Amino acid sequence: MNKIEQTVGIPHLGGSRVGYTFARPYDPALPTLVLINSYTTSAELYRPQFADPALGSAVNLLALEPYGHGRTRASYRHFTYWDSAVANLQALAALGIREAFVLGTSQGGWVAVRMALLAPDTVKGLITLGTSMDSESERSRELGCWDGIGFTTPLIDALAEPVGDDWVVPDDVVDAVFTTAMGGLPAEERAFWLGAYRANYAGDAGRRRLRLSTVNLRDRDGLHGRLDDVHCPVLWLHGTADQVYSVANAQEEIRMFTRSPEARLEIIEGGQHFLSASHPAEVNSAAVDFVKRRS
Repeated sequence: MNKIEQTVGIPHLGGSRVGYTFARPYDPALPTLVLINSYTTSAELYRPQFADPALGSAVNLLALEPYGHGRTRASYRHFTYWDSAVANLQALAALGIREAFVLGTSQGGWVAVRMALLAPDTVKGLITLGTSMDSESERSRELGCWDGIGFTTPLIDALAEPVGDDWVVPDDVVDAVFTTAMGGLPAEERAFWLGAYRANYAGDAGRRRLRLSTVNLRDRDGLHGRLDDVHCPVLWLHGTADQVYSVANAQEEIRMFTRSPEARLEIIEGGQHFLSASHPAEVNSAAVDFVKRRS
């Protein structure tokens, strides 16, 4: 199966190009499942989903890359997760897709929920993986979540000064992300991601995108006061080996979707933070069932 990897123009942030990947040509007879990747990764995070024939035959698989990630670029220099949500909605409109289910891993979950808040007629259901609906708060740390401020602040400081055209993201940054999110990577997979990061985050423009993506993670607004305005079904999948956000946090936050017709948490034994990569069989099966029951 040959993926379709392109960009689409939208008006947001002074004019942007949003990186998108289809598993195969769009079929209007099938529901669409949008995939939103996690911090500093790209649409390549969802290779296990694009490789699954059962999932690919059930839905139009469409990965959309947030601002600061992959091939997505904006004319304006600053952006937030709300901007990525708007951009995704405008990308769907530009691609002629009127409604979709949205799946997001970690920060992708924050963008997915923002999409549902902004456009409830477009987003028909949410699947969130290894995420949190809070800011990087003391409350979340008390529930066993990571110290996101401690993780991100040294990198933000290290990326503060301009660099030359030959700069690429340091290997230890990539290793830190995947040690935290996956418990580390085998050699071949590590080599793949080192190459992807070097391509995505090169030169001073790459440094700026990486720094602002990290600022957004650390300084984002929480969604607790807005979750009762989500009116679509929500399926939250969370792994027991998630080193970033805890099961206890997920158990508390799933109850905040008080106006969703169904808000359900499923715990995946041994699942890592990047759950779609660590446990693709469980995620893919749950996604097919979720979409089929609502299409």
